[in-house]
Amino acid sequence: MNRAPLTPGSVVAEAAVLADEHGLESVTLSALARRLGVRTPSLYSHVRDHAALLDGISTIALGELAARIAEAVAGRAGRSALEGLAQAHRSFARDRPGRWQALQRRAGPAVVGSDAARTVVALTDAVLRDYDVPPSERVHAARLLGSTINGYLSLEHIGSFDHREPAPEVSWRRTIDALDALLRAWPTAPAAAP
Repeated sequence: MNRAPLTPGSVVAEAAVLADEHGLESVTLSALARRLGVRTPSLYSHVRDHAALLDGISTIALGELAARIAEAVAGRAGRSALEGLAQAHRSFARDRPGRWQALQRRAGPAVVGSDAARTVVALTDAVLRDYDVPPSERVHAARLLGSTINGYLSLEHIGSFDHREPAPEVSWRRTIDALDALLRAWPTAPAAAP
């Protein structure tokens, strides 16, 4: 049976599957070559290096996450949209653990400038507009959302919440409530420096 020829897209797509199955740390060029049934040097005609391979996974992940967020926030506003945004991140982290891990690393310029990254930023910005967060403050609010959601998901991913009651789901709802309250009370002007 003949194997389809490799392309940059097919190589990165297979790397994303490998990451989901065995963790992002398992994605090496040699492991990917074995999986694809080729020699490692042959991958260099499709992907520049390991960092470019991981950036490719990050780009795939951002595109998939953007689609989830768009669906989760469509027709919603305020707390409901915030909850949709957060839940899209959480379900993505659970369903695509390796791809989610790829979003927890410093990305290269191609990833940061990708259409998928711009879409995630635009969707997050739309949620923040519902809270009347001033445009000059949205980057701060987006950083707060990202760090809170990703911090929670990182701890949940490694099982940090498995050893104590209440269930993590209760704390998740409280986290969304707290973010909602904070965004509703966001200051309209930056505080004066001390």
